[in-house]
Amino acid sequence: MLKIVVCVSGGGTNLQAILDAIDSGRITNTQVLAVISNNAGAKALERARDHGIEARALSPRKYPDREAFNQAFTEEMEKLSPDLIVLAGFLVRIPPQMVAAFSGRIVNIHPSLIPSFCGVGYYGLKVHEKALERGVKVTGATVHFVNDGMDEGPIIAQKAVDVEEGDTPETLQRRVMEQAEWILLPQAIDDIANDRIHIIDNKAMRRK
Repeated sequence: MLKIVVCVSGGGTNLQAILDAIDSGRITNTQVLAVISNNAGAKALERARDHGIEARALSPRKYPDREAFNQAFTEEMEKLSPDLIVLAGFLVRIPPQMVAAFSGRIVNIHPSLIPSFCGVGYYGLKVHEKALERGVKVTGATVHFVNDGMDEGPIIAQKAVDVEEGDTPETLQRRVMEQAEWILLPQAIDDIANDRIHIIDNKAMRRK
């Protein structure tokens, strides 16, 4: 049984996609231990409680500096001891000590086709704003393992989504979620839970 902790900052639509996939059997062999948010008012925490899952708020603002938060966050995660940490719209950079402690066991969903529109400053609606400003015809989402870089870890899966005439950042964001994010992230978790994915030479590879 793959035990996961999901980290979310906002509404938790990707969290809901995970929970729905577990309930429907599209994700198997998986248990959500807890949901952590840096925002005590995040709807994601409510979604977790509605499913009987432990919900915790852990905000950098409650600590004297970022190093103190990083240490507390890492210690909290080590107490939970998950097999996999899932970043599902989490807008806090993962502490280096946590990346080291859970090497190869942290995954993130990013709303673009990496390496496009990723890295520092590219998150949430800003990704879609930049995609539309650039005039791309195709965007999408990427699930990847997390390393010390920003959106630089081994790619697990990607799915393309067409940009349509008249799109706004909001309509494009919604389409990317519906057609890519809510499909890719549950698939990746199920693949990891059932030992279909492994890392070779810094690349995520599917077992034959």
